[in-house]
Amino acid sequence: MKNTIRLSAFFLFSSIFCLAQESKSILVSKASQIDFSNLVWSDEFAQDGKPDETKWSYDLGGHGWGNNELQNYTDSPKNVFVKNGLLNIIAIKEILDKNSYSSARLVTKNKADFTYGRFEVKAKLPSGRGTWPAIWMLPTVSSYSKDYWPDNGEIDIMEHVGYDQDFVHGSIHTKSYNHVIGTQKTSKRKINGVSDEFHVYAVNWLPELISFEIDGEKVYEVSKAQNDTWKEWPFDKKFHLLINIAIGGGWGGQKGIDESVFPQSMQIDYVKVFGIK
Repeated sequence: MKNTIRLSAFFLFSSIFCLAQESKSILVSKASQIDFSNLVWSDEFAQDGKPDETKWSYDLGGHGWGNNELQNYTDSPKNVFVKNGLLNIIAIKEILDKNSYSSARLVTKNKADFTYGRFEVKAKLPSGRGTWPAIWMLPTVSSYSKDYWPDNGEIDIMEHVGYDQDFVHGSIHTKSYNHVIGTQKTSKRKINGVSDEFHVYAVNWLPELISFEIDGEKVYEVSKAQNDTWKEWPFDKKFHLLINIAIGGGWGGQKGIDESVFPQSMQIDYVKVFGIK
């Protein structure tokens, strides 16, 4: 009788496991088969000078930005400009309004906001201890709970810290999963030459799945579980894009800053957003 119960339990567990794996396979297969050929927004930086003001705005100032960062963000042409088909973001060692560095942070908020799609950026990253470039997404409005962050989510398409050269990170942050409490869902992949060559960083964002790619290769994915609430999955509202170089801070400055490396630049060849057909 005991053997019969054990066998029944084993087969029940096996069936549940197989169903779960099958469900996951269907989800992954769905992500890989989505048609992302519908280009809905892009900037290929064809005109020299200031970035296109119909597409980009700026976050400005130098108040730490929640991470004890040391840069003052500006819209000055010495920190951000387009030349020869490339967007250039320059981090400079200089005293500006009590901050030790200047840089730039471009945003598409209220000019290009999206729910779902493929987000693709071709970039060459800065290097040097203390640099912290990012290509990422934030919610355009606060829809969940009283705290904008982390309650409403964050999608990090690419982050790189200069003390860990060539290791690229992709992450999501939510109320339940974020770096403050050490539960963020994240990946780390070594890509040789991120500061010497352009690479394509992308996220495919579906209603129940977010997958991360580098140069067309999937490196990580997270999926919505059946019982997830907004605390685990707030990714059903409009988000916007951000591109910046931070200096120092809780992560970028963990091993100090090499002041001799500045100025440092991040170059963007293009930004493309594809809708789901």
